[in-house]
Amino acid sequence: MKYLQYIYKHEIAFVRILIPFILGTISYYGCTNDWVLNQLILINSVLFLYLLFRKNVYKKPGKSRDKSLNGLILHLLFFFTGGLSSTLYNEHNDADYYIFKKSNYFKIRIIDEPKNKQNIILFTAETSKSINIDNYKSDKTEKKHDIQSSSGKIKVTILKKTDTAFNLKYGDELIIPAKPIEIKPPLNPSEFDYKNWLASQNIYHQFLIKQEELIKLKSNAGNSFIKFALQLRERQVRIYRSLIKNDDAFAVAATLILGYRADLSLEILDIYSKTGTIHALSVSGMHVGLVYIVLNYLLWFLDREQSWKIIKALFILISIWFYALLTGFSPSVLRASIMISAFIIAKLLAKNTNSYNIIAFSAFCILLYNPFLIWDVGFQLSFIAVLGLIYLQPKIEKWLPVKQFWISKLWNLVAMSLAAQLATYPFSVYYFHQFPIYFLFSNLFITIPTALIMYIGIIILIFRLNSLGPFFEWLINFTNNGLDQIASLPFSGITSIWLDRIELGLLCFSILLFTIALADFKKQLLLYSVVLFLALQCFITYDKLLALHQKKVIHFKLQKNYAIAIIAAQRAVLFTDLEPTSKPFNYAIKPALDQHRITQITFRNSNITNVLKDNHIFD
Repeated sequence: MKYLQYIYKHEIAFVRILIPFILGTISYYGCTNDWVLNQLILINSVLFLYLLFRKNVYKKPGKSRDKSLNGLILHLLFFFTGGLSSTLYNEHNDADYYIFKKSNYFKIRIIDEPKNKQNIILFTAETSKSINIDNYKSDKTEKKHDIQSSSGKIKVTILKKTDTAFNLKYGDELIIPAKPIEIKPPLNPSEFDYKNWLASQNIYHQFLIKQEELIKLKSNAGNSFIKFALQLRERQVRIYRSLIKNDDAFAVAATLILGYRADLSLEILDIYSKTGTIHALSVSGMHVGLVYIVLNYLLWFLDREQSWKIIKALFILISIWFYALLTGFSPSVLRASIMISAFIIAKLLAKNTNSYNIIAFSAFCILLYNPFLIWDVGFQLSFIAVLGLIYLQPKIEKWLPVKQFWISKLWNLVAMSLAAQLATYPFSVYYFHQFPIYFLFSNLFITIPTALIMYIGIIILIFRLNSLGPFFEWLINFTNNGLDQIASLPFSGITSIWLDRIELGLLCFSILLFTIALADFKKQLLLYSVVLFLALQCFITYDKLLALHQKKVIHFKLQKNYAIAIIAAQRAVLFTDLEPTSKPFNYAIKPALDQHRITQITFRNSNITNVLKDNHIFD
């Protein structure tokens, strides 16, 4: 009960409003009904006016019953505010949504950095005008133009001509033919749900356009501040490219420090994934946190007087947002910058600040701007990791009190890695279906090299110290090779872990109750956590028993290839023209086989018309 009482204290006011806000956002996600939207507006208005009346007009002495009623109304208000925010953000509810327009062409503006590949250019765009051209015949052939405003985000793929140089940039305005293609759901079991992923970004259609079909109107029509940030990052990337010869080392430097979507090789991605250090390759809260930690440590002498503390806070804030500028305002860096900025300002204005309240405030502001981010995996993991560090790290450190300075620092790093991994473990397993056994060792290994790579990389960019280039490249290669050795160790990871939502919930609650029970020595909570864990094991054991007795045929739907899997128990014979290392196999076929707990796959490239007639396919 003490935890429920604590949640109602004023120092965590934003925690109180964030929880119902998130529940409302989730409950009304995907709602496109105008009647529901109108009802949400009415309900929010009534609840707000009621609270306003109770506060300013009805001023009887407060009773516990009245306070409980006011608290309930407040929670309902933020629940329906979350629902209203989610519904209004959904572009299907916009009267100008482009799909409702009768159009032949759309005027669009590129709103992200185009990804330029060999034969195609990929980018996200926002429509601004719909153009309808009706040809009709009279005495002469004429054209009637009907131009209306429109809105909505789209995914665009441009097929480039092979004999011409063609580039697009953020802010370019184009005229493209109206050829919206509704994004299809996954065709194969357990395949990545691209449709749902784009829907969480408010994108529901894609366009496939030939280069000769589009008209380029003008450039630099986007937000000038974002344009400047992207151009600045592009210049920094060119500096790294001139200094670093190894392609993998360049890709790691550009990705780790600047958040540039460099083409990381599958081998590098696999190494970082197997060792549980994939977070190092995405510019996120960890990187912004490193900037804050170093500056806070170097400027310790400014903590003596309040006026100097203000100067220190301003300098750190400017540095953090300058780093965000260097990364082209990467979404993950923006989230971390908002969170740390709120923390710095709160620490400056008040002596006693609640870390949970600061995190809740940051999350509330971000979700109020974009409620669909609640479905973003990076958003979820970053906030869960921070919560784990705040709550679990101090408790883990108390398990082993150490007085010796350097051993204490090492134990601090161990506690940090354990806290972050334990907090994110359920969702990491649910989304990525694997668990790195040597995560503790690999995270300790990269702690110092990653920090050095980041600091040296920023110093090179700011002070143009190109002489540090060879050491910078050597350090990245050393880190990659070290992680490769760890990934090559026996039993480096558990793969093919598949949990459904019920099992995810059981795992989350069992870990939560277990950590609370150990922290406060609560035997009853420990018993509850064991019961939930046993229930989870029952579900997992049942799934394994089903896998041992399964017999089925899966016909995979592929664009250019064929694949049929005949499954018996935990063995599968796969008739396909794909190689085990090909992308279609790893993205469309392997997830389904992993979910069916297949441990032995036999590849056969034979005539598929005779597959089902073969009585010895498992021989």
